[in-house]
Amino acid sequence: MSYMAMTSASIKAYRGMGMEGIVATWYSGITRKSLEQYRVLARTIAPQLPQRSTVLDLAPGPGYFAIELAKLGPYRVTGLDISRAFVGIARDQARQEGVDVDFRLGNAAAMPFETDSVDFIFCRAAFKNFAQPQHALQEMRRVLKPGGAALIIDLRKDASAGSIRQAVAQMGLGRINAALTRWILRWLQKRAHTRSELEQLLAQAGFGPANSDITESVTGFEIRLGK
Repeated sequence: MSYMAMTSASIKAYRGMGMEGIVATWYSGITRKSLEQYRVLARTIAPQLPQRSTVLDLAPGPGYFAIELAKLGPYRVTGLDISRAFVGIARDQARQEGVDVDFRLGNAAAMPFETDSVDFIFCRAAFKNFAQPQHALQEMRRVLKPGGAALIIDLRKDASAGSIRQAVAQMGLGRINAALTRWILRWLQKRAHTRSELEQLLAQAGFGPANSDITESVTGFEIRLGK
C-alpha cells in the first residue's frame, strides 16, 4: 500500500513536541560533538554502496551523516525531515561544506519519492519518534529498489539507566548539557521499542525474517532491512 497520497495534515509525523527553533539549534550543537561518529558511519557504509547510489537519510536532523557521505563519492543524497528548522540548518551546513545534498521537508509516513527509486536508506535516532512507524516502514519498503537496503539505528526501550549514563559520559559534554541529555534520553526512551515490538512492526510492513535483522547493543539496536 502506498501512502504518497496522504498529506502531513492527515498523518501526525512525530510523537511529542517537534524540534524547531532553539531546540533544534541546541540539538545541532550537541550532536556536532559526535561528528566523528557520523564520519565513521559514512566511511563504513560508503564501500557497501554501488557507484552513484541514490541515498535517503530519513529524519537527518542537522544532516551530518548525509553531508559526510556526500564527501566520499558521487552519491545522490537526499535528506527528508519534518522539521523546518533542521532542513534550514542542514542546508546551511551543506553549503558550508561545499557538498550537494538535497535536504527537503517531508513526512516519513508519506514520502515524496517514486516507488523503487532509492538504493539505501539511513535513519539514526529518529525511528522511535515516528507517530506511525508501521507506515514509515511500509514507505521505506516501497521506495527501496529491488536489492536495496536500509539501516535504522536507535535507542532500546529496555536500556538501563547506567548504560545511558555511560553513553552520555562518552559524548564529551559539559556538566549541564550532559545532565540535560541524560534527562532527554530517559524521556525519549519511553517512545522507544522493544525487540518484540520491532519484529511485529517489521512483519506488518512486509519485512520478514528473510530480509530483516535486528542487532542489539547496550543502549540501542541496529535494524538492517533488504528488499
